Amino acid sequence: MQIRDIVNLIEKEKAENILLLCHHNADPDAICSAFAFSSLLNRLKPNLKIEISAAQGPSKLSKHLLRNLPMNLVEEPNFDEADAIVLLDTNTIQQLNDWTERVKASKAPLIVIDHHASHPETEKLAALCIAEEKASSTCEIIYGFFKELEMELTESEAQALFLGIAFDTRHFVLANSYTFKAVAELLDHGVNAEKSLSMLSLPMDSSERVARLKASRRMKIMKINEWIVALTHVSSYQASAARALIGLGAHVAIVAGEQGESLRISLRATKDFYEKTGIHLGRDIAKPLGEYFHGMGGGHTVAAGVNGTGDVEMALKKCWKLLRIKIKSTQN
Repeated sequence: MQIRDIVNLIEKEKAENILLLCHHNADPDAICSAFAFSSLLNRLKPNLKIEISAAQGPSKLSKHLLRNLPMNLVEEPNFDEADAIVLLDTNTIQQLNDWTERVKASKAPLIVIDHHASHPETEKLAALCIAEEKASSTCEIIYGFFKELEMELTESEAQALFLGIAFDTRHFVLANSYTFKAVAELLDHGVNAEKSLSMLSLPMDSSERVARLKASRRMKIMKINEWIVALTHVSSYQASAARALIGLGAHVAIVAGEQGESLRISLRATKDFYEKTGIHLGRDIAKPLGEYFHGMGGGHTVAAGVNGTGDVEMALKKCWKLLRIKIKSTQN
């Protein structure tokens, strides 16, 4: 039982202070899984002191959700006091930005809970690594912990898990049979689906609209076999622009952007593209790109991101070259 392994490690270390960390610009799956997991630990061990932090803060949408969750984020986590560190929805410590070296230097055991493919470097550092690629989200894994313990959820725990799952599955477009079973059970715990789903939608501000339009205007359309690939660049809202290009008709969208010396790339694909090619954007494209651009990359089958250093033109050329090679390899 995975949750028992975590509890046993905490007991072995005689841990009193637990630090839960989420990746930079933490999305709703990261934030909601951290909330539900901290609540579960506190119910198991009421004397634990738990801090939750997100590198460089939560995303805009996550900030919106935090108004409805009884949860506080600590801006500056106390690494020196931590008896155990848990990474949630974060499969590589590079996603912690300025905290990366603090985690490496800490003597506290590292626990990783994530639904992405485990990263070799993180596996070496971790005392315990729970990586379930078949799970739709980290919230789905946390829900599994409650099930293992046969523990009834509170309404706030159930709503947080529902929100995280709904966000990472794109409102259940990417859900599997287990996901739907979990969601049905969460609804039985008092979650209002209509109200909760509405919380995941924020009005689009004018700057995001302009970014999407600029991305469309600058777009280059490439084609290989039956697949249409859109490549473009904007200085912000890369993920939003990539989603928009998929909505316009691209099978794969690659959007790069520079801010100072930092390079960001967002990648999106249709489910049909993944099912027919088997190309996993996070593992096959984003991960090697992150290494190439001296940063990190990863993500899901049809949604991934890269952070590193480099220029936009080189980034788009490298993305296209790698994607073309991967597509051609599926024909052999």
